[in-house]
Amino acid sequence: MSDNSNLPALSKQISELVLAGSLSHAEQAFSEAVEQHGDLAVVEVLSTLAPQVTALHLSGFDGGKTSLATLLVPPKAWADSLAFFAATWSDDMIEDDPERVAETLFAHVHGIVFSTDDAERRAELLVEASATDHGATVFAILFSMAPKEMLELAGEVLAKGPYITSQTSSDSDVAPLAIELAKASEDGWDRALFELFPDFRHSGDLADAEYNDDPDEEQQFLTRSTKELLYRLRKQVPSSRSNVPKRGARKSIGTGIFS
Repeated sequence: MSDNSNLPALSKQISELVLAGSLSHAEQAFSEAVEQHGDLAVVEVLSTLAPQVTALHLSGFDGGKTSLATLLVPPKAWADSLAFFAATWSDDMIEDDPERVAETLFAHVHGIVFSTDDAERRAELLVEASATDHGATVFAILFSMAPKEMLELAGEVLAKGPYITSQTSSDSDVAPLAIELAKASEDGWDRALFELFPDFRHSGDLADAEYNDDPDEEQQFLTRSTKELLYRLRKQVPSSRSNVPKRGARKSIGTGIFS
């Protein structure tokens, strides 16, 4: 950025716009910053924004919506912001349709990770995101949408190691993301799996397990449900979560975001 003295003012402007719900105006401010100072201006601003502000902004650009912030958010800033995503979910959303909440989270994570073809950036994003407790829970939520496929994939990862490719036996939409995580961070991959399957503490044992997808029969090992993991992530939201509006909830005065 050619003039760093503009950074605090721009960061303040972006924060105010996002918290006011004017995401399109925040994107416009990012665009103008790129025109005047280059891409590094947006990178610097995103690195200074409060993570709850970054979470609120990025959550508005899931799926096919394009965003400069999606393309340029620093890996560490994105990893920190993931801790606040659960603060935007109401109890009704989690209770009534946890799968839909998980799919929205998947659209966000997938959109960030695969926003460009830069393999190095992709790996950095995954390493940073999976290095935290809340990040492991986020990936476990995504994996919970296809637990049987994740167990099968664990076996393939164990057998092929770094040579595993996106061409696997699984046809789950989550599989390509899971493979990228396994390639980027062995520790992050294991942490996410053990968050989903808490009975296991060793990849080899987990890879040998057989998942019973018959709903009428009891599972031989504990598997956390999508709903349970969504609530688990809610408990991991940092204390400053009160600054994050809860999507889909009625406005109230003098109450916490989980009240």
